[in-house]
Amino acid sequence: MALNLTGSKIQKKPSIRKKAVFSLGTIAVILVLSGVIAILEYRRISDYVSDLISANIRSITLSQQLSDITEEYNHQMLAVVIQNDISMMPDFDKDYFMSHSDTLKSSITAEATLPIVRKVDDSFDRFIETSQRFDEVFLADTVNTGEWFFGTLQPAYTEFCHDMTELNSAIHQELQDNSANFDSSFYRSIIPGVVCVGAGLLLVILLMYFTISNYVNPIYKIAEGINAYKSTGRRYGYMMDGDDHLADINSGVTEIIEENIELKHRVKNLKEDR
Repeated sequence: MALNLTGSKIQKKPSIRKKAVFSLGTIAVILVLSGVIAILEYRRISDYVSDLISANIRSITLSQQLSDITEEYNHQMLAVVIQNDISMMPDFDKDYFMSHSDTLKSSITAEATLPIVRKVDDSFDRFIETSQRFDEVFLADTVNTGEWFFGTLQPAYTEFCHDMTELNSAIHQELQDNSANFDSSFYRSIIPGVVCVGAGLLLVILLMYFTISNYVNPIYKIAEGINAYKSTGRRYGYMMDGDDHLADINSGVTEIIEENIELKHRVKNLKEDR
């Protein structure tokens, strides 16, 4: 008996299971990617804006410290004038002040605020230079210390306070802007996730339509054809396009019903022959 070496190869039918796994897997991958993208984008923007806000808060703290140091120095000189006691003259640690000032400059993030910082430096230098003449004025017999204090030193201090207030206002405005940017950046960061989730939902709808039109409806029609044959004897005639397992099932059902019809005819003819 010769072997059939030239027989046709068995064609492998498309697997419904593979189609379902591929479709659902694609949706799962899209949803996972959307979540990862949204989280990474949010973390990046959150870290960036958080650094800006932290720098603003640090700037506010430093500017308040500078104001407190200068205010305390001014009050101590006022006490000298009131008590008329030069021994109460305070020592001002200018190096400590300048180190805080340099730290303040480095914490400023907005370029528009830097000119205000320079104004504060200039007004502070004028105030310190004027205050360093206090000993000379206090010991001079021709100059009234009180008039000099309120007429010369206090205007310099007032100018410094004005510039410091302007700086604080600029820093607070920058903090407010960064906080608003954080809110808007949050919504921008979730847009990729929203888009991907929307795409995933669209794929779910398309998959649902594909499943219903290509699998659910044919199964219902196959069941209706079988029930119609069983109840009325109507010939099964549902034709289905495709080459997957469901098409094989429909073809098998058609073949079984046709064979059953032929078998019934044969049985009927045998009964008639008897």
